[in-house]
Amino acid sequence: MPNLPIELMSISFGLSAILCVLIFVWFERASTASRKRTDTSAVQASHSKPTARIGGLAIVLALGTVVGLYQNAMSWHISTIAFVSALPVFGVGLAEDLGYLASPRKRLLAAAVSGAVFISLMGQWVPHTGIPGLDIALQWSPFAMMFSLFLAVGISHAFNLIDGLNGLSGSTALAAALALAAIAHQAGLAEHHDLLLMLAAAILGFLVFNFPFGKIFLGDAGAYVVGHFLVWISVSILWNASNVTPLAMLLIFFWPVADTLLAISRRLSLGKPIAQPDRLHFHQLVMRGVEIILLGRRKRRIANPLASLLTMPFIFAPMVAGVLLSDDHSNAAIACVAFAVIFTTTYKTGIWIAPKLRRSACPKPADTSNTEQRLKDHRALMLLRDPIK
Repeated sequence: MPNLPIELMSISFGLSAILCVLIFVWFERASTASRKRTDTSAVQASHSKPTARIGGLAIVLALGTVVGLYQNAMSWHISTIAFVSALPVFGVGLAEDLGYLASPRKRLLAAAVSGAVFISLMGQWVPHTGIPGLDIALQWSPFAMMFSLFLAVGISHAFNLIDGLNGLSGSTALAAALALAAIAHQAGLAEHHDLLLMLAAAILGFLVFNFPFGKIFLGDAGAYVVGHFLVWISVSILWNASNVTPLAMLLIFFWPVADTLLAISRRLSLGKPIAQPDRLHFHQLVMRGVEIILLGRRKRRIANPLASLLTMPFIFAPMVAGVLLSDDHSNAAIACVAFAVIFTTTYKTGIWIAPKLRRSACPKPADTSNTEQRLKDHRALMLLRDPIK
């Protein structure tokens, strides 16, 4: 069945795109009163027009269809198990997207339940990390399972945190799926490779309408489910391919992991709750730089996708390194350190420059909306530069 993945990829892409169109049309025709979630007033919002945020529904339905077709051609395998295990976190995320608010704690718990289902059905978890002391602890199965759940929940949540600009989280997920598919192909893991390509096709069908102008958003259901699929497939690759270094997986997930760790450290340094949203993520800093230097605040519809394009090289470069160094632990470790230094230095430089650019800019009177939030952001920037203040 050499053409089966190509046929299913086409179905996955087409069905995802069609469903996105139907969701967009439904949302545009729905009355304002029936829209329980718009999010335009959220602190971290990067858009000004109410937009459907259930793109994850299109991805899951498309993927579920092709997994079902794939199941008819194959025996019980990772594709079906991965899909079944994703249902708990998908359900809770979709409830949040539809306006039946689910707290971050409930979403994280649902992600843990989904991970536990995967472990129980597949019997696979993180087998090793390349860190001697930690690898000894991972020989005890209960600890290895809890460690795997901790990592998986964190990475799933990280995909939700970077879902702040048009195409950013979707493009990250698409690139990660393709990078993992390349590693699975090198390791001879055909089922993993096929599932990742079908997932990539479904994400691409969504991206057609998400980038550049954000006609539909991924939402919590989409971000958590995509993160769940990617992280547990990567765990399964490590389980089945002993020559693949775990640091290659870290490079593939480098951007969402780095952005999440940065958000945690930033909020702790400012004395804020870890779960409290803000507008100081790397991609948000890039977008405001584009607005201040190039376009102005009244052209956010252009600044939003342009900021995504400017951020993507930082996202894709570690993934390319992860594929090239998938069986080279030492050089993968060096690459991880190098990208961490680049990420931190670039962000700190942006934090240092941002207040200067803000002071040097001369906004027009019509461009003074949301002044209170901008002042809060400015104070936060100054505190990050000098936490003693």
